[in-house]
Amino acid sequence: MAIESDGGRCVSADIAAGISPAAALFHSLADETRLRIVQRLARGEARVVDLTAQLGLAQSTVSKHLACLRDCGLIDYRAEGRQSFYSLTRPELMDLLASAEHLLAATGHAVVLCPVHGSQPTGAAVAQTELEAELDNDLERLGEQITEETEGEAVS
Repeated sequence: MAIESDGGRCVSADIAAGISPAAALFHSLADETRLRIVQRLARGEARVVDLTAQLGLAQSTVSKHLACLRDCGLIDYRAEGRQSFYSLTRPELMDLLASAEHLLAATGHAVVLCPVHGSQPTGAAVAQTELEAELDNDLERLGEQITEETEGEAVS
């Protein structure tokens, strides 16, 4: 379930395409921001403004992720005046996440190293790493030049 850029809702086309409900559930939880929201809501109700402040995210980003989780039936809200208070609808979701943590601990977080599902560096991260290596090489060459010049002056 991905977030549509225009509507902010979870796309349920995955289920229609034959993906099992279990795969759709895990796909909806595959986003780090949504997991952070779920973890925060496990501690109690929160408004969008609370979540934006605590997660350091834009209001529109938080709202889109809340809409996704709500469409999946994992959270809901109650209105109080002009405010909406979000909460988990299924406490057993935290049991599922706790089981996932135990599994990750038992496997030594091997999923991170998986070439298919592990985190791969993005183009920007690769470019930054290459720039940092180039800068390190330039600084090393500059240090060698200064050393040579200093040694040359000491010999004269």
